[in-house]
Amino acid sequence: MSEATFTFRVEEDLKNAFSLAAKTRDRSAAQLLCEFMRDFVQQQQEAAEHDDWFRRQVQIGLDSANAGNLIPAAEVEDRFAAKREATRRRLEASAK
Repeated sequence: MSEATFTFRVEEDLKNAFSLAAKTRDRSAAQLLCEFMRDFVQQQQEAAEHDDWFRRQVQIGLDSANAGNLIPAAEVEDRFAAKREATRRRLEASAK
């Protein structure tokens, strides 16, 4: 992989403190900056992938609702009331 130079301005105190902190980890400032850049790029890619996935899931839900595939609110409430009750009973039984 070819390398490129990345030049930017930073306060002298910050540069010195960063270089010292890098040295205490047996790394150069350049090594740490490259690592930070890689991590940042990866985080941005993962966030974009998650956003794409989430948008697809929302669209699937909207399409399903528009097609009439809905569950009445009362039925949802009944299902989760039963789940809450079952969980409460398990917790009470495990506390005995």
